[in-house]
Amino acid sequence: MYLMAMQKNTDENNINRRPWPDTAPRFPTVPLRTGEFGNGVLVRMPNWLGDAVMAMPALMQLKKILPLGCGLHVICPAYMEPLFQAMPIVTRVLPLADTHKFWGRAMHCRIHNLYFGAGILFNNSLRDALQLKLAGIPRLYGAAARGRGVLLARSFRFPKIRKGRMHGIQHTDRYLAIIRALGAPDWNGELPEFVLPELPLPVPAEKLLTLAAGAAYGAAKRWPSESFREVAAWWVEQGGTVAVLGSNGEHRIGEEVVSGLPADKVFNLCGKTDIPALMNILKHSRATAANDSGLMHLSAALGTPGVAVYGPTDYTSTSPISARWKILFDRQPCAPCFKRECASGAQCMKAITPEQVCFELAKEIS
Repeated sequence: MYLMAMQKNTDENNINRRPWPDTAPRFPTVPLRTGEFGNGVLVRMPNWLGDAVMAMPALMQLKKILPLGCGLHVICPAYMEPLFQAMPIVTRVLPLADTHKFWGRAMHCRIHNLYFGAGILFNNSLRDALQLKLAGIPRLYGAAARGRGVLLARSFRFPKIRKGRMHGIQHTDRYLAIIRALGAPDWNGELPEFVLPELPLPVPAEKLLTLAAGAAYGAAKRWPSESFREVAAWWVEQGGTVAVLGSNGEHRIGEEVVSGLPADKVFNLCGKTDIPALMNILKHSRATAANDSGLMHLSAALGTPGVAVYGPTDYTSTSPISARWKILFDRQPCAPCFKRECASGAQCMKAITPEQVCFELAKEIS
């Protein structure tokens, strides 16, 4: 059994200390000249929520090197628009209705008319690099991937992620390495700032535990619903309330978790919250227990402490960006396999017990 404990500080002034060592490549630094920023920089954010959150520290560091009056703009899937609108450092959000198709003439014209001086790609898409170039952005930067290097002013090559091996480079540091090569300072672990609307909570706020029992990537990443249920039951015994969060497609999982528990203490909110409401609930929760998922990353970015259960994925690549999280991981011989479904019954996930999760959560309420 491996318990990988992220650094946890009791000193409130140091809570945001960098939670892992930086092992990403160090590329030569060639700062952008003032004239190369144009009216702003456009950043193509990743499509997955978790990846987008892991890219936020790079977005924050990029903002620090932009000249006065130069906007920081992001282009992202439409469902993420409220997420980036909540970040004061973001000037404008350009939402994409369909990330798997060409964006269309209207989006190309909009980008062209904003006169961006540079574009940064935090995904590996050749199509997106081509679209940004056709939209008139003169200089593009991003990882070397899928033969798109010819379209980029600078491309950056990272070690390949191989199945069965721990990568050892957190995705956050991959994004940061690109920004650092353009002249940005190192990240010290500071968490993003969000300005959230004042929304009424749909559940009692006192001693609230949030559970992220789903995982959009696939069932292999899911800790059993009955294990989450045991954690929820224990939390209620401690005098708390529980909210199960997730998408509409995860409503059934939420029902499995709340089954047999007090209806006035444990709530299935899967599919019942938009992004602003979700962020508000996570921000007000005492702690979060989660699979390796977008909600795990979002909760961590909001400063909420938590416990994450890992199995087929690699915690060295996708751990939460906050130092206030603990990771439970019992490595099996086949891990990390990155499979969406497991023919062997996901023993790596079942090896983590509810008692272990409760033990870590107990530290947050002691």
